[in-house]
Amino acid sequence: MADTPNGELKKLTIFAHKAPDCSDAAIGSFEAYVNPNEITLAYEVEYDAAQGSGTTGSRMNFKKMKPGDLSLTFFLDGTGANGKKIDVQKKIEEFQTITMYNGDIHRTNYLKVCWGTLTVKKCVLKNASIAYKMFRADGVPMRAIITASFIDTADDKTRVAMAQDQSPDLTHKRVFKAGDKLPTLCNEIYGDPRYYLRVAEANGLDDFRNIAPGTQIFFPPLEK
Repeated sequence: MADTPNGELKKLTIFAHKAPDCSDAAIGSFEAYVNPNEITLAYEVEYDAAQGSGTTGSRMNFKKMKPGDLSLTFFLDGTGANGKKIDVQKKIEEFQTITMYNGDIHRTNYLKVCWGTLTVKKCVLKNASIAYKMFRADGVPMRAIITASFIDTADDKTRVAMAQDQSPDLTHKRVFKAGDKLPTLCNEIYGDPRYYLRVAEANGLDDFRNIAPGTQIFFPPLEK
């Protein structure tokens, strides 16, 4: 792993919080012994498959963004071969304390994963496995690999706001500006300009062609 420009090696760190948005002071942290060689970010988008009568294909209507997953693998070495000797079991217990159940909040800790230029990931532990690779004669573990998956959680408000801004199944309000046309706005929100008559009716507009700038237009949810 290359050093940073100032020669200081930054370690991936997981900070534990009690507040869902991680706005409070961290109650602890886990620093990687060796930075991971690979970080996997997985995203999932949920759609409703709407198929018109008499058609063979389906139109994938956006429904919502699901929480994303972050997968990490931590290598722990207690032999000193990497220049730093650690207590492997103690490091594993440190990871478990930071990421797992917290009796004070009656659930797992809320986490922030930070490293370099990566966007700070606010998440909770989804699952983890520990593979012990080497033992001393007395059974003390000398090497281990922690494979962990985290799921997005603290950005729920942001994801909901994004969904509400984009989904045609939720209510929208727009302030009509000079140059705006109702069919064009319907096309932006619903993906179909033909809904302009329904929007005009919902807003009590007698003439959709002459809407005064500054008028607030209500775009109702589409009926399934």
